[in-house]
Amino acid sequence: MRQDDGERRLVGAGMPGQRHTLRGRGGLAVEFLNQGGIVTEIRTPDRAGRLANVVLGYGSLAEYEAAAGRYVGALIGRYANRIAGGQFHLDGRTHRLTLNDGGNTLHGGACGFDRRLWTVTPMQDDGDGQGATLRYVSPEGEEGYPGTLDVTVTYKVTDANEFIIRYHATTDKPTIVNLTHHLYFNLSGIASGNGIDDHRLMVNAALYTPVDEQLIPLAGLASVTGTPFDFRTEARIGTPMSAGHEQIRRARGFDHNWVLAKAGNIEGPQLAARVRDPASGRVLECLTTEPGLQIYTRNVVRGGETPHSAFTLETQHYPDSPNRPDFPSVVLRPGEAFDSVTVFRFLTDHSFAEGGV
Repeated sequence: MRQDDGERRLVGAGMPGQRHTLRGRGGLAVEFLNQGGIVTEIRTPDRAGRLANVVLGYGSLAEYEAAAGRYVGALIGRYANRIAGGQFHLDGRTHRLTLNDGGNTLHGGACGFDRRLWTVTPMQDDGDGQGATLRYVSPEGEEGYPGTLDVTVTYKVTDANEFIIRYHATTDKPTIVNLTHHLYFNLSGIASGNGIDDHRLMVNAALYTPVDEQLIPLAGLASVTGTPFDFRTEARIGTPMSAGHEQIRRARGFDHNWVLAKAGNIEGPQLAARVRDPASGRVLECLTTEPGLQIYTRNVVRGGETPHSAFTLETQHYPDSPNRPDFPSVVLRPGEAFDSVTVFRFLTDHSFAEGGV
């Protein structure tokens, strides 16, 4: 790991902005901050070998502070996505959380992991890229969550142009955990001026979770068949967003959880989604051990910004799982460990085989 100039900082006030850079021999470079684990840049080559930044970021701390609540490039916790009513029941007790999304809790609360200072430790070089470990200890009662949660996140950039994120957490009391990363991608390059409508998306999912007007999951899972959510075969992102479907109207685009298919008894990260940009030739594959994938197409923006200019691939458990016993459990107890892996693999259209999953 290289920390530029010993202590390179963004220009601004209000929070630390120590920047770190990870590089692989394949050309991939990832820059991130100790504040929120925010990834400020991911530079990767196009089909002609030209490098460009493909994730949304800001040039100053003041801009990140102004964008607080938009989670740009940050680690998300303790609970990624929404919890209905800002409360849940666990072992006979009701836990009330900070409300920051109307009457609900979103992405950990008013001051979630995206706003916390993480301790960064370089990893020993293993001959296959560079890595760093980020640690944060969330105290009992923070944002209303029970238990002290000890969280370690590992970032690694490999020589095969993979950005690997490993999450690990333990607790001293029963609690809930759902961690993810809120990277906003545009494979044409953030500076290109292009939107994402012409990006081609494949998602390895036959089901999704429809939502109500507050974007809380409705009862049951729904088939993607015959809906704008069917990306089992690669399709243009922008086409279904203009289809007039009620679910698209509610979110003003995509802001939904896909229920990922698993390939038999295979362990480890499995292919969740693939996104291809015909203009640049860049291809992004997302692999994960998580059961769900939240895709958000940046539907709500600040003045002067353009909606649908970037997308997220948030690997996680389903929204509102603490209140949904029919969803995979997010409960973590003392003596257990939360472990999760997500891989963002950057390719070009010359270096991947088209076809199904």
